[in-house]
Amino acid sequence: MSSPPEAQSLVLASASPRRRQLLARLGIEPARVVPGNIDETPHKGEVPRQYAMRMAREKAMAAADAAAHVLAGDTVVAVGRRILPKAEDEAVARACLELVSGRRHRVFSAVALLAPDGTLRERLSETQVRFKNLSEEEIRTYLATGEWRGKAGGYAIQGSAAGLIAWIGGSHSGVVGLPLFETRALLRSAGFRVG
Repeated sequence: MSSPPEAQSLVLASASPRRRQLLARLGIEPARVVPGNIDETPHKGEVPRQYAMRMAREKAMAAADAAAHVLAGDTVVAVGRRILPKAEDEAVARACLELVSGRRHRVFSAVALLAPDGTLRERLSETQVRFKNLSEEEIRTYLATGEWRGKAGGYAIQGSAAGLIAWIGGSHSGVVGLPLFETRALLRSAGFRVG
């Protein structure tokens, strides 16, 4: 009987410090962090759920390691079938905030675990989030924080945007970037000791 894998045999395929912090909540410190650098362009006609799963899978495969499990995640903010971009500039962040203002949107957070033998385990969380009706002043104030930079949908729920969210149904950690319930289940299914 083989012994259970240890955290030393886990690679986190993500450059996101938030994912590493969330993983630490499960008592897991990865042996290495290897960003899964891939083309993140959505395919024509690809729906948000499929896109999130594909991104997590491809990130894990890009960091494949014959001696370790590789954990990867991806978070997608969507309004209907529309995938909102990661906000790289203020104009994009503003457009995202104006779009989600006063309405529900969905956040898909996929996680993939690739074993050394190529076995792939995947999970997905779906969370609904509703912002209050945002005033121009609230949008300007939030943009001034810079928290939106590089964030899917132009906001970071773990920052001051939390004060603008009227309702959330689902996984808070999934919106931050790594759904802990699903991640714990994946790691346990692979034999990891998880807190």
